[in-house]
Amino acid sequence: MAFYFEEPSRTFNEYLLVPGYSSAECRAENVSLKTPLVKFKKGEEPALSLNVPLVSAIMQAVSDDNMAIALAKEGGVSFIYGSQSIESQTAMVRRVKNYKAGFVPSDSNLSPESTLKDVLDLKEKTGHSTMAVTADGTANGKLLGVVTGRDYRISRLSMDTKVETFMTPYDKLICADLGTSLKECNDMIWDNKLNALPVVDAEQRLHYFVFRKDYENRKNNPNELLDENKRYIVGAGINTRDYATRVPALVEAGADVLCIDSSEGFSEWQKLTIDWIRENYGDTVKVGAGNVVDAEGFRFLAECGADFVKIGIGGGSICITREQKGIGRGQATATIEVAKARDEYFKETGIYVPICSDGGIVHDYHMTLALAMGSDFIMLGRYFSRFDESPTNKVQINGQYMKEYWGEGSARARNWQRYDMGGDAKLSFEEGVDSYVPYAGSLKDNVGLSLSKIKHTMCNCGALTIPELQQKAKITLVSATSIVEGGAHDVVLKDSKEQK
Repeated sequence: MAFYFEEPSRTFNEYLLVPGYSSAECRAENVSLKTPLVKFKKGEEPALSLNVPLVSAIMQAVSDDNMAIALAKEGGVSFIYGSQSIESQTAMVRRVKNYKAGFVPSDSNLSPESTLKDVLDLKEKTGHSTMAVTADGTANGKLLGVVTGRDYRISRLSMDTKVETFMTPYDKLICADLGTSLKECNDMIWDNKLNALPVVDAEQRLHYFVFRKDYENRKNNPNELLDENKRYIVGAGINTRDYATRVPALVEAGADVLCIDSSEGFSEWQKLTIDWIRENYGDTVKVGAGNVVDAEGFRFLAECGADFVKIGIGGGSICITREQKGIGRGQATATIEVAKARDEYFKETGIYVPICSDGGIVHDYHMTLALAMGSDFIMLGRYFSRFDESPTNKVQINGQYMKEYWGEGSARARNWQRYDMGGDAKLSFEEGVDSYVPYAGSLKDNVGLSLSKIKHTMCNCGALTIPELQQKAKITLVSATSIVEGGAHDVVLKDSKEQK
C-alpha cells in the first residue's frame, strides 16, 4: 500500500512570522547574513561560506559570467549553467576568475584610422567616454593613445577627422605596469589627478583600465565574496552524464564549487556522480546535489557525500513538473522536513550539511521564511532573471519592459540532462515554459532592498544571525482570509499616475 503523508504540503505563502522580543541591539546594521555554503565538521569552519544567503539558479536565462561577477560583488554565488558545451561553460568560469576587482578590460576601443564619427557612435553604443586607441583597434593591442571627452569639440572638428590627430598620445599618458597592485594604481590616480589609468605590459600592450569612479564603487561592496587570491567565487552546474569530462575541465578553469543540476536528486545517478568526484578528487572538489523534498532524500545524498543539498521539485515559476508528472511537494513543507533531517544528521554524525531552498519564492518575505524554516541559503531563478545582469534580452511588451525567462525543461532550453533517467539522450516532454518577467533594473539595487527587508524582519524576530533566526523564529499558518487581510483592502487605491 502506498505511503500517505498525514499533513498537506504547504507553500511559503501560507505562513507568517510572529514577532519576538527585539532588544536595543536588534538593528539592521548589526545583522550578519553569513552562512555556510558547504558541509563542515562540528567545531570547524566551512571551507566556503556566503556573505549573503543568495545563489543564482543553474539556468540559461539566469547565470552566466556577468551574473556571477555581479552577485559575487554582493556576497553571493552564481552557478553558471551547464546546459552548454564544456568549452563555453569553462570560458565563462575563466572570465569570472580572471576578472580582477578594479581592473577593467577595455571594451571601448578604436584604431588610429577611426574617425570622430566612430568615437561618437561608440560612445552612443557603450556609454563610455574613455576609449583606448590601439594599433589594431582591439582591447589588447599596442596602446597608442586615449580619447576622452576633453580631447575633441564636435563644433570644431569634422566627422571624418581621424582619431590620431586629436587623441592624447601614449607619450603623454601616465600608465601603470602590468602587475602593479590595485592600491598602487589608485595612489597613482589620486596623485596625478587622473580619471582613468591604463595598465600595460612591457610591449606596451593594453591589459586593463583602473578608473577613479570604481574606487568608491568598491567601497560600496563590503560583502564581496573573494577567494584567497582576491578573485571572485564562482560555481558551476554539472549533470550525471558527462561529469567525467566536464568536472576536470571546470576544476582546471577554477570553479570553486559545483552542483549537480537535476530536477530530482534521489537517484543512483547522483550517487555515481559524487562517487566519481570523491574517487578522483577526494574532498577538494565541493559538490552540491539535489533536488529532494523529504528527509529520506536528504539522508541519501548526505550519506553519498554531498557538500550541500538542494530542496524543491516543481515550485519554480517556470516549472511545470507537477502538472506534467504529478510529483513534487509544497516548498515550505519540504524545507521544514529536510531542515529537521539535516539537524538530526548533524547530531548523529557531527557533520553539518547545508540545505538550499530552490523555488517557491514569490515575495521577498518568503526568503526570510525559508531561512527561518531552516534553509542555509536560497537559490533563485525568476528573481535574478529580471535584472540587467541576466543573459537574456530586454524587450518591450504592451508598453512595458520585460526580460525573457525560460525553464531548463522548456523546448527552448532542451536541457534533457537535467531530467535524465537513463535511456535516450532527449527531452521526452516539456517540464518548463518560455515566458517573460517584468524588467527590474540593476542587481545591486534590488538585492540591496531584499537584503534590507530580510535584516529588518530578523530584527523583528529578535535575531542577528541566521542560526539565531532559526532558533527564535515563531511561525504561524495563515488562513485564506488572513492573506486577504494582510494586503491593502477595503480602500480605493489611488492611480499611481494620479499621484504624479
